[in-house]
Amino acid sequence: MSLCVKRLIYNDDEGKEVKGVCSNYICDLKEGTDVQITGPVGKALLLPKDPNATVIMLATGTGIAPFRSFLWRFFLEKHDDYKFDGKAWLFMGVPTTSALLYDNEFKKMKEIGGDKFSYDYAISREATDADGNKMYIQNKMKEYGQELWDLMQKDNTYVYMCGLKGMESGIQEALGGFAEKNGVEWSDFVKSMKKDGRYHVEVY
Repeated sequence: MSLCVKRLIYNDDEGKEVKGVCSNYICDLKEGTDVQITGPVGKALLLPKDPNATVIMLATGTGIAPFRSFLWRFFLEKHDDYKFDGKAWLFMGVPTTSALLYDNEFKKMKEIGGDKFSYDYAISREATDADGNKMYIQNKMKEYGQELWDLMQKDNTYVYMCGLKGMESGIQEALGGFAEKNGVEWSDFVKSMKKDGRYHVEVY
């Protein structure tokens, strides 16, 4: 098992340092220490059963963790009962290049997957879009807006989102205009996809 943990340390309103309980516990463990774990829980981020599906993954920061497991299943592991033959598209949003988790792994998967895997990332503090705005994940997605919108019209396209809460409004910002052009209200479209089990969100 592999964990993706970001140590949380911040100052409260009185200027006192506060350490996140779980992340600091894990980061401070000595090698070889026994720990008790539980799970898995929830069903928000389960892969579709269709091996020919298009899987669009939207991640910020440590929200990359579930998609790393998806991609390992698609491109690095061997399963007798499952062979991915669809299209995987990962959008990753981070503030700096140093925060680009598992980049070398994903590039290796791109070599293995070829046309089956697209990998795009947005580095907000180091890059800008065509209009000079910070390159957030929604700005990167906007570059492929029509293509993403067209893919999402297909019954075998599944969208997964994991990361910071603000992502959802960002995705609406990126693709809402394409929905409007096609006479569709974005919120209604998302509800429809969720009802069909094709739109999955795990944000915090």
